[in-house]
Amino acid sequence: MKNHDARPLLEVSGLGITLDTHRGPAQAVRDVGFTLARGETLGLIGESGSGKSITALAIMGLLPESAQTQGSVRFDGQDLLGLSDQQMCALRGHRMAMVFQEPMTALNPVHSIGRQVAEPLRLHQRLSPGQAREAALALLDRVGIPQAAQRFDAYPHQFSGGQRQRITIAMALACNPELLIADEPTTALDVTVQQQILDLIADLVDERGMSLILISHDLGVISQNVDRMLVMYGGTVVESGSTQQVFDHMAHPYTRGLLAARPQIAGVANAARTHLRTIRGTVPELVDLPPGCPFAGRCEFTADACWSQRPQAREIEPHHEVRCLRDVALAAADPVPA
Repeated sequence: MKNHDARPLLEVSGLGITLDTHRGPAQAVRDVGFTLARGETLGLIGESGSGKSITALAIMGLLPESAQTQGSVRFDGQDLLGLSDQQMCALRGHRMAMVFQEPMTALNPVHSIGRQVAEPLRLHQRLSPGQAREAALALLDRVGIPQAAQRFDAYPHQFSGGQRQRITIAMALACNPELLIADEPTTALDVTVQQQILDLIADLVDERGMSLILISHDLGVISQNVDRMLVMYGGTVVESGSTQQVFDHMAHPYTRGLLAARPQIAGVANAARTHLRTIRGTVPELVDLPPGCPFAGRCEFTADACWSQRPQAREIEPHHEVRCLRDVALAAADPVPA
């Protein structure tokens, strides 16, 4: 693990988010807390609906107007949840930026890609049109857009999916932000392009000294790209620690289930006899989450108390926490192969 500035850039404490749904209010995020040091990389992992993306949207000030929040999100000591839209606009794209999972919806189809990359430079850094164009060309070249000068006035639909994602990364990095959030940045890309995008983000984070929050549902992506990780389920962080700690000692049934569900490369003869393990059931709707552990019912270790008693975070080794009433029984179970 790299050495990082000990001063926290981001401090999330007791974050709760309630959304209006057609079935009534639903807690999308429940008591989430973590810190992120300057230059540190953090992964959020879990199935769709676990609360990863909405946590990121809360940090960026992009929640729906009807959303109700509690707790605090402090960026460089300033609580973001109390800021006005105008104050958040001054931070977004300048000191904090986000790469979304679908670049075609993140890019404006009626504006050229050059104009879109140059816009934050003109808005936040007050560059002239000529200076912004020069800086935008340098960014497009850095993220690997071929013939950037010739394609500066082209439109998003004229680029491939991988190239569009590179353009959104260039937009996010235009003002050299201190925090970059990448929300499933390789969705819908083929495997080769996925790795190129992840390598590009890692290189840029390293050379610019940014803090990174990487959101994914893939344990392999998280294991190779972040220093620390939070495993989320039902809007709750069920396990957290350094990436090495969590992979060496998976203490929550959900974390183990995610790893066990990953396909393993094996010989043809072995593959024919190997059954892919799955987590039984499906992620419940937010309004149907039990009052106790959100994983109750899908977990093979579920006991009566799990339905009604909400687990508290417990440190099982320095900086490695788990929320589980049955972690002792889990420790005695068969280990999951790494």
